[in-house]
Amino acid sequence: MTVRIDDTDRKILAELQRDASQSLDDIAKAVGSSKTPVWNRIRKLRDGGVIGQHTVFLDADALGFEACFFVLIRTSEHDADWQAKFLKALKDRAEVQEAHRLAGDIDYILKVRVKNARAYDVFYQALISEVKVHNVTALLSMEEIKSTTMLPL
Repeated sequence: MTVRIDDTDRKILAELQRDASQSLDDIAKAVGSSKTPVWNRIRKLRDGGVIGQHTVFLDADALGFEACFFVLIRTSEHDADWQAKFLKALKDRAEVQEAHRLAGDIDYILKVRVKNARAYDVFYQALISEVKVHNVTALLSMEEIKSTTMLPL
């Protein structure tokens, strides 16, 4: 289903990206509309798949997850069985915040959030015990400079 999005929809989406917990009245005021039309537009955007699940962002450092690793994975396996097993292993691990299949020399990149290097090693050992990989390179992020989920509407 393709949803047509106009400027008012974009303003509503921008407000929701900024703070999805704000009231319908506040969103309507910010976009220059009234509550009912804004609610109808939000429902249309949700039904059309433009708006997904609502979540809360937690502060990883405040919860003790101080280490963020970007893990580069090369594999010599590319058959469907290996891929299914690999994808299941990633989906089953809460430490994996993001996983991407890449074009180029590296097959996959993972964003892994853990408490420390020892916790990363536990994650790494568990992963390689489940799935055969050719090469793994872990890069420790020294500082997060920018992180956002907001799309440039």
